[in-house]
Amino acid sequence: MLGMLGDEWTLLLIQRALLGARRYGEFAAALPVSNSVLSARLQSLVTDGFLIRLEYQTNPSRSEYLVTPRSRSLWPMLVSIWEWERRWVADHAEQLPGMRHEVCGGDFAPQTTCLSCNGAASEKDVTAQWGPSGGWGRSIPATSNRRRSGGRRSGAVALFPQTMSVIGDRWAFALLVAAFVGVSRFTDFQAQLGAPPSTVAARLSVFTDEGILLSTGNGYRLTDKGRAFFPVLVTALQWTQRWYPDPDGPAVVLTHTVCGGRFAPVLVCDQCRKPLRGAQVAPA
Repeated sequence: MLGMLGDEWTLLLIQRALLGARRYGEFAAALPVSNSVLSARLQSLVTDGFLIRLEYQTNPSRSEYLVTPRSRSLWPMLVSIWEWERRWVADHAEQLPGMRHEVCGGDFAPQTTCLSCNGAASEKDVTAQWGPSGGWGRSIPATSNRRRSGGRRSGAVALFPQTMSVIGDRWAFALLVAAFVGVSRFTDFQAQLGAPPSTVAARLSVFTDEGILLSTGNGYRLTDKGRAFFPVLVTALQWTQRWYPDPDGPAVVLTHTVCGGRFAPVLVCDQCRKPLRGAQVAPA
């Protein structure tokens, strides 16, 4: 998941495709992206199975890009990211719009529920353990993400600035997951992740500066803002285990302690309480 989606532009292009963009000009008009970057990312999305390129004109050649089931099923993660950035991140050039549920017509916030019992779920009542194919070694990509651009902040990072500080970095995402499962001390982060001390220190510094973690006398703990990232983590995990299954079994097993059942996230509208569907969500 990090290798595929931990990129400044990829998630935004998928989001625009899900909102109806198909042609090159539509993507270019919607996002502050250069032609060279846009062409490269669209090609990567085709190669990775997120988009299908279909030629609709031959002279001159013109193509459109259609979403696949793989990209269409990313909408819970995208909705969760949008809500977290809108609620918790202030440094946007323009205020992010809200979301409208077209079933009830209300401006809504997505709420996370448990598929097993339909009850509300949060990081406080969902536990995680490694499955047959899991472990920190598999959770941290062996190489840096493929399509990161240098050290300069791109326009996409400015749109989702703090989300990219988490999922755009292979160590940062793993460190935040470790915080969610109870790791708090510097030495424990280092031991669990197998990361160099300087790497752990740098990521902890970013998260404390952004208010995701709070440094205490005994270590680090998640803030309210950090805990609010829970829906992004569980929807990302759900998508990854669906599209990249391991024959040995799941990498991570989540349990909803309220009902005792296997936890799978379901997003519902906080206005009408009905399950959300990607095609029914629009900018407010």
